[in-house]
Amino acid sequence: MMVSNEGRITGLLYWQYHNVRIYVITSVVAYVLFRVFDTWLEWVEFGLPTLPLAIVGGALGIFVSFRTNSAYDRWWEGRKLWGRLINTSRHWSSQVACYVTDDALKKELIERHIAYVHTLRCLLRKENPLVDPSVQRWTSEADRDWLATQSNQTHALLQRQLERVTELGNDGALDPMRAHTMDESIRHLLDIQGGCERIKKTPLPRGYGYIAEQLIFYFSMLLPLALVADIGLLAIPINVLVCLAFMLISEAGRVLEDPFTMFWNGLPLTNMSDTIENNLRNRLGEGSLPALPGPDSRGILM
Repeated sequence: MMVSNEGRITGLLYWQYHNVRIYVITSVVAYVLFRVFDTWLEWVEFGLPTLPLAIVGGALGIFVSFRTNSAYDRWWEGRKLWGRLINTSRHWSSQVACYVTDDALKKELIERHIAYVHTLRCLLRKENPLVDPSVQRWTSEADRDWLATQSNQTHALLQRQLERVTELGNDGALDPMRAHTMDESIRHLLDIQGGCERIKKTPLPRGYGYIAEQLIFYFSMLLPLALVADIGLLAIPINVLVCLAFMLISEAGRVLEDPFTMFWNGLPLTNMSDTIENNLRNRLGEGSLPALPGPDSRGILM
């Protein structure tokens, strides 16, 4: 996630250089045609009035903004889900610390939850959790061999947590009401996980992006034809500015569509996973914990 406001217009131009090149070419072609053909001026004046293009531009702006707003809703929902995961994880660790009297089992339940959070982070980023250093640190080799056989590794970890809670209840070591509240915490974790998986596995319809790209492309061909007669060479930068603005709005939607990527707009899942890990290790009585990683030299926190 970009946490710095520093940026340069050259960076945006480099990011969208292929589109900028198209907009420059279409406006240059319009200017050359206007200069080369004597009848071009008359055709432009009566064939391409600016008012219809202004209306089309307004409609295009609404269309690309709708897609971007929809994508941002997905990004913000992902952040809210991970906020709930942090809070539920803290509540779970407090429940374990207060309700469970066996120190070994207390340590097992909290460490398995840390492994669960890191495993969820890896799966959402389409990484292999079994080779992730954080997952390996909190699981045994036997656990990883067992996880390798599971179709949903995070669900499997939560079920093992529930099995331990059930054993405590059956043995009379856990009050039924307390066992019920711990069961509710696991259910909340499954709901959070399901919400994240829904966002990850259900992208926005491709038609939104494709239609926006095509409309902006053809708009970039028509706009300079309506401007070149009045402003000449200035039609080139104006065309680039207007069309690039539309494309950047559309691209913002594209990169926000999946909040769980490793691209610069992705949510800082590593930072949030480490936050949960440190919080839960505190509940185990550990006081000296590593500092959380901060943003890199580009102002990106992952």
